[in-house]
Amino acid sequence: MSTELPPSTIPLFPTVASYREWRRKAYDEKKSVGFVPTMGALHEGHLSLVRRSLAENDLTVMSIFVNPAQFAPHEDLATYPRTLPRDLELLAALSVNTPAGPRSAAAVFVPSVQEMYPSGITQSIAEQKGTFVEVKGYSHQMEGKTRPTFFRGVATVVLKLFNIIEPTRAYFGQKDIQQALLLRRLTRDLLLSHPEPQNLIIAPTARDPTTSLALSSRNAYLSPDERNDAALALYRALQAAKSAWEEGMPKVDCVARAAGVIEQKKHGLGDAVDLRLDYVEMNDPETFDVLPEGVSRTQWAVDVADRPVILSGAMWVGKTRLIDNIVLGAWHTLGIVE
Repeated sequence: MSTELPPSTIPLFPTVASYREWRRKAYDEKKSVGFVPTMGALHEGHLSLVRRSLAENDLTVMSIFVNPAQFAPHEDLATYPRTLPRDLELLAALSVNTPAGPRSAAAVFVPSVQEMYPSGITQSIAEQKGTFVEVKGYSHQMEGKTRPTFFRGVATVVLKLFNIIEPTRAYFGQKDIQQALLLRRLTRDLLLSHPEPQNLIIAPTARDPTTSLALSSRNAYLSPDERNDAALALYRALQAAKSAWEEGMPKVDCVARAAGVIEQKKHGLGDAVDLRLDYVEMNDPETFDVLPEGVSRTQWAVDVADRPVILSGAMWVGKTRLIDNIVLGAWHTLGIVE
């Protein structure tokens, strides 16, 4: 094991070979394995997924790997928070009581970039060599419109991780709803057995109990004033759009109401914070297609009662880009499990 890894009471596996040796033992013992993939900088959102996995599986594995393939050349790969010692301390402190007894994390996969990309990796797609995965037709909408290379990098690294970890169940948060639904489609289209599509679990977005701000590793970039004031505008904007949708207003007016909340907040802040709306949009969760401008809730659900819609948005607070979403309608039909 690499001497560069911090001390940990949980077994750390920096190589595919070392992890697979551990995984074979779990197979021999017929134990289920839950998996929570992360890029580290752990927060309560990650830990809630770990707790769920501990409750539902014999063994729980987490990966901590900052994936360069999902960062465009102008994005924050170099400055993305890396807090491995603290992450391991948080993870080691977790324990869940189950009928089988107390459970804590069984292993952490902490690979190097070279281990995950044996052919090498650069952030420039034009210069990349090797094998990459693309989910055609589902990567250019919503987040993909602003970050056109993002889901190619996500699909590639998560497929690698699934092949390595071989999880019985894998856990993702609703905050990244497009990512979670896209990965479920990947498991279905590529006929994966670990996990099978129904075992890719989507948990509701973890939020600050006081402010309702969606928990994110990038929140660490925010100053206290930004985090407790300006950053809250995005969720409030989505709530305003939700209310408009439930009132029967057409989609174009719902989006306009959300944008108005952001604009009002921006005006109130003046020059104190650079607040910029990236997008607010409403999309079909099956196709990710944008809803027609004039469609209302009644028209959208004419054939399917309470037909769900993904209402999502992204906003810049200074140099920090935040995302959030609300699923309108029958959210449980998307496999989101409370």
